Amino acid sequence: MKIKSLQQKKDWQGQKVLLRVDFNVPQKKGKISEDYRLLAALPTIKFLVDKKARLIIISHWGDPKGVDTSLSTRTLAHRLQKLLKQKIKFVPDTIGDKAKKAAKALQDGEIIFLENLRFDTAEKKNGKKFAQQLAALADVYVNEAFSVCHRQQASVSAVTEYLPAFAGLQLEAEVKNLQKILKPLKPLVVVMGGSKIETKAPLIKQLYKPASHILLGGGLANTFLKKMGIEIGRSLCDAKSSRYLNKFFSGKKISSKIILPIDVIVKTIKGKSQHRHLKDIKKSDCILDIGPETIFLFSSYIKKAQTIVWNGPLGKFEEIPFKHGTLAIASIVAARSTGKAFGLVGGGETVEALKMTKMETYVDWVSTAGGAMLSYLGGEKMPGLKNIIY
Repeated sequence: MKIKSLQQKKDWQGQKVLLRVDFNVPQKKGKISEDYRLLAALPTIKFLVDKKARLIIISHWGDPKGVDTSLSTRTLAHRLQKLLKQKIKFVPDTIGDKAKKAAKALQDGEIIFLENLRFDTAEKKNGKKFAQQLAALADVYVNEAFSVCHRQQASVSAVTEYLPAFAGLQLEAEVKNLQKILKPLKPLVVVMGGSKIETKAPLIKQLYKPASHILLGGGLANTFLKKMGIEIGRSLCDAKSSRYLNKFFSGKKISSKIILPIDVIVKTIKGKSQHRHLKDIKKSDCILDIGPETIFLFSSYIKKAQTIVWNGPLGKFEEIPFKHGTLAIASIVAARSTGKAFGLVGGGETVEALKMTKMETYVDWVSTAGGAMLSYLGGEKMPGLKNIIY
């Protein structure tokens, strides 16, 4: 595998660069509440500015069905300007006359930031005309938006047909680190939580053979437990996708590679948190965390791992009584990473939980992607990489 890196192009000076980022960050009351993705893109932006390139930054924000001023990327441009400590001109346009004029007027090392790509419905439809019009603004395309590379969209996929394309520094590092999971040092231990089996199934299938063990929590574990005939009460369960589980069972006996919780923390019908062994779960209970014995069990596998990948919380960590399992495993993954084993953590909620432990710097790679990480590791098509990786 080879990546078209920024370093491969010798002369950036005077080149107009269409830089696709993913600044789809959370907001509260119109204000950005988490700017991790903006920070992750800074090295690429600074690299191109230092090389005297002329930057045209494009991104989506949210999922508008047309123009929605509450999702204008003007807010993102202002935040990026503060982080860079460099003037950024916001252009309330993407492919129209304002965008063309602003792109033409760019000088070496200057930056403009265009309006939300998804204000034009052609973006999500992978519209070729829209992609051509974006490409016409620039000389070179740089993809620094790995988190949307599993989407077939105009600014990610179609645009690479009309401009020479390169990987941003973060995207390049993302792919190289994910490759370490596909070709792991063993034992490989996979920790997975969340709810939907359908989205996780390709990853479980892809990593099942090289993995030593796959540790499951959250709604994923509940779905497995229910298939085994264990009472899960009112707990979250992806019953519609239970067909994906068949390959991991022989009758009702589960594969020895799949490790499920042996005890849980539930919310009772009265709203109280209670510890339960599996045999004691009531129909009125709702499982919201793994229990202390499961934490100890999962830890015993993680501590022996040479490669660890974690995606998905193991419970409803947003609520104080049910955060302990997820945060405990986050701390153990971090403690085992960086030297003892290669640790990779990905997915929005997973990263949020990791940050709560203040130990994220101990993890070898914290992925900015969620669905894209699952797609890449699951062996699915990645339209955004087709002319960047060969």
